[in-house]
Amino acid sequence: MAENNLQKERIKKLQNIKKLGINPYPSQSNRKQTAAEARDMLGRAVTVAGRLKSLRPHGKITFADLEDLSGKIQLLFSQEELKGEKYDFLGNLDIGDFLQAEGEVFTTQAGEITVRVKEYKLLTKTIKPIPANWFGLKDIETRLRKRYLDLIVNSTEKDLFIKKAKFWTAVREFLIKEGFFEVETPALEPIAGGADARPFITHHHALDRDLYLRISLELYQKRLLVGGLEKIFEIGKVFRNEGIDAEHLQDYLQMEFYWAYANYQDLMVLIQKMYQYLVKETVESLQTSYQGKTIDWGGDWPKIDYVEEFKKVTGIDLDGEVGVQELIKFAKEHKIPIEDNLGKGRLIDSIYKKLIRPKLISPCFLINHPVDVSPLAKRMEGNPKRVERMQVLVGGTEVGNGFSELNDPIDQLNRFKEQQALRKQGDEEAQMLDEDFVESLEYGMPPAAGFGMSQRLFAIIIDRPIRETVAFPTMKDVEVKTDEQKLKVHTITPQVELETENNG
Repeated sequence: MAENNLQKERIKKLQNIKKLGINPYPSQSNRKQTAAEARDMLGRAVTVAGRLKSLRPHGKITFADLEDLSGKIQLLFSQEELKGEKYDFLGNLDIGDFLQAEGEVFTTQAGEITVRVKEYKLLTKTIKPIPANWFGLKDIETRLRKRYLDLIVNSTEKDLFIKKAKFWTAVREFLIKEGFFEVETPALEPIAGGADARPFITHHHALDRDLYLRISLELYQKRLLVGGLEKIFEIGKVFRNEGIDAEHLQDYLQMEFYWAYANYQDLMVLIQKMYQYLVKETVESLQTSYQGKTIDWGGDWPKIDYVEEFKKVTGIDLDGEVGVQELIKFAKEHKIPIEDNLGKGRLIDSIYKKLIRPKLISPCFLINHPVDVSPLAKRMEGNPKRVERMQVLVGGTEVGNGFSELNDPIDQLNRFKEQQALRKQGDEEAQMLDEDFVESLEYGMPPAAGFGMSQRLFAIIIDRPIRETVAFPTMKDVEVKTDEQKLKVHTITPQVELETENNG
């Protein structure tokens, strides 16, 4: 109710501004300095612009705080500088309005760097009140639904997205310096491949056919290797129709690169160098914190053998003859949740994720996985039960995955068929048979290494749940009941405490 009354007052002010013949939404601004730049220009004239964060009238003078992306600067309006109507017009302003102010920078007796305003211009009139900084917008669900409010109120959140931009810029810069070049592959695919995940389905009306939103950037890039490209990467959205938690999203940015004439050993050298570069560029240090633990990204990372670690923790030797029933029994004894109709690889993976992965905190490479959990990786020479694969683990979770790519079309076809059998048994995340991809391998793909990482790495670096690193994550519908009907809506009006409106 209070919000509605405050909004009505703002609309009255908007109408008054229009009656005065002033455009409350002009297209032109003459900003010449940011707030941060203006703070370094004592004694000089500046023209700044931004959002009003406070208004503090004191009779013949009014103080205000103006904020832009660079920070805040105080403004001083006085009847001495602004005669008659110019000063009185301040009564039409509210916290949240965008304003341009021109004047000389000086320091007040209290030591505050301030602009003594000689001219000002309304750039945008807001008609909804802004939540109070500390009290109004604490609920994380509301903050994510109304992210624009979150950014207004919690100015430090802007830094999150600045860091995220630095992170992806660093990824691109590093790979280009290493001789890779960027490619673009389809987001709509006839067959969703390259990962174990349930896809989203959409319909292409012009072609009258169903397509999948991609779950990986892999198989089309490998086709490009077949075509003769050698060092390529893509940064793009992938879509996985699976659960939500602190580490998983349904649509998110992923990077994958493919490197002809390299293998997984070459990958580990490059990836350690790359990750250390990304961390340093993002947070300006090789030490970060994650869930109360200090992560040191520096030095040489240890290599941990998947099968040896699995045997050490579970007593099960994956190099031996291990059956599905043995794995099911072990999972149930250790209260590891498993779905019905899972194959051997998925059972191994479920046990590993529950008992082994959470203990690997410092950056390390997990290597030499069983073939059962790696349908797209090349087998190790001399041990066909293993593959040439590496994963980057840190903080008890995976933040990167790569391997020597399988380029034997017959082996690849057989593994796809094994995955198809699992799909028929009810495993919706098992991989689909992509006959066109197999055919491309029949024309010959050079030995190559491939690697993928998502914005989960960024979330780990800055110690935030992954959905908080997305500006506008997909959220559940919120049901709103009225006297006449029950409506499903996608956003809600946040229940917030509002700053006291000041009419000047």
